[in-house]
Amino acid sequence: MTRYSRHLLACNTWEPGRFLPFIVGDQRIGWVRRDRLPILGSFTEVFSVSDDAVRLGDWLTNFETRGAAIEQVGRALVAAGHVPPFRDELFQAVADWGQVPWFELDRGLLPFFGIKGFGVHLNGYFRDGVGLGMWIGHRSATKKVDPFKLDNVVAGGIASGHGVLETLIKEGAEEAAMTPELLQGARPAGEIRYRLEVPEGMRDDVLFIYDLEVPDDFTPRNTDGEFDYFERMPATKCLELVATTDLFKFNVNLTVIDFGLRHGLIGADDPEHAFLVGALRGGLIREP
Repeated sequence: MTRYSRHLLACNTWEPGRFLPFIVGDQRIGWVRRDRLPILGSFTEVFSVSDDAVRLGDWLTNFETRGAAIEQVGRALVAAGHVPPFRDELFQAVADWGQVPWFELDRGLLPFFGIKGFGVHLNGYFRDGVGLGMWIGHRSATKKVDPFKLDNVVAGGIASGHGVLETLIKEGAEEAAMTPELLQGARPAGEIRYRLEVPEGMRDDVLFIYDLEVPDDFTPRNTDGEFDYFERMPATKCLELVATTDLFKFNVNLTVIDFGLRHGLIGADDPEHAFLVGALRGGLIREP
């Protein structure tokens, strides 16, 4: 029984043949589903659409003009019902983290163009007489993605112009009332990559993972309305819920599995161990 693997497989469900590369300059920065080609083909002042790719027009020569053109297209897509309303949060369009961005676009447009989205997730954990435990957030009913699901104590997307640690500190304050001093103790623990088709298009995500052992006298307190409450939970119970239910947010299943692997709670003798280790780092991502 694939107790954990099913979540990795669910987060890597895309068929390359259904998509064409979205190219800016000489780089592929996204994936556009083939059924979107007639829509984008109508914006001849912005895109060049062919049988093998969608290209942003070379006549859009700088960061500002590209961003303005994509915004104009995006607002038309919203008006036509092809994408949800803007989220009023700008993300950078890059082929991968650390590269020079081609333009900015609203976060809600990322899946339509299949552009990479970057986020940071924090495992807030503790030790008690039983063993390792985790602080788990219960997502609010107002969340656009996976309302009511279980979540990491802190998680958030990395907006344009913000770094990974800067985002962790900002989200930690908003979501769990964590101080910058407390978050200085967070330790980077690698990244998780996955790529899946969604109704809007493609999610091509990279999650930067941090671990923080929180003191006994700390209790998370949400300040932005994104969580209803937090719960202390044994890490073994978190893993059992991941293995047997779908109570966790879809990608948080992956962060809990990753935590279990790194802290020896999913050992090398587990029949899924080798598969999980490779899959979490993008081993299931298929290229055309």
